[in-house]
Amino acid sequence: MPCRVVVCRDCCCGSAKVTGVDHAAQTARLRAEVPVRISACLDVCEQANVIVVQPSAAGRAAGGRPVWLGLVNDPDATEDITAWVRAGGPGIAPLPEILDLYTFTPPRLGAASRDRRGVDRR
Repeated sequence: MPCRVVVCRDCCCGSAKVTGVDHAAQTARLRAEVPVRISACLDVCEQANVIVVQPSAAGRAAGGRPVWLGLVNDPDATEDITAWVRAGGPGIAPLPEILDLYTFTPPRLGAASRDRRGVDRR
């Protein structure tokens, strides 16, 4: 199984709030290269458009972890992501320097993802 891409498409990402981006074309381009899952809000609206590249099983076994990319609002950035995914993605291929500009550390699970006893519901 190749690596997978999660694309946030909710309140900010994928909406008219992020102007000048053909969101449908971006999603279609990614889908042409890799399995894509559309997600509801990932709670990092200040980073819209957010794309998370998840490693393949082989990539995870090699130490790869999900890579969060924010402000992916340029077709060239989408092409850089697809090229990296084709090369193997996290754990298999090194992150291209240009994509380093888009990476960010996601916030920890917030209170919204826990029940009233503090137990993770995910």
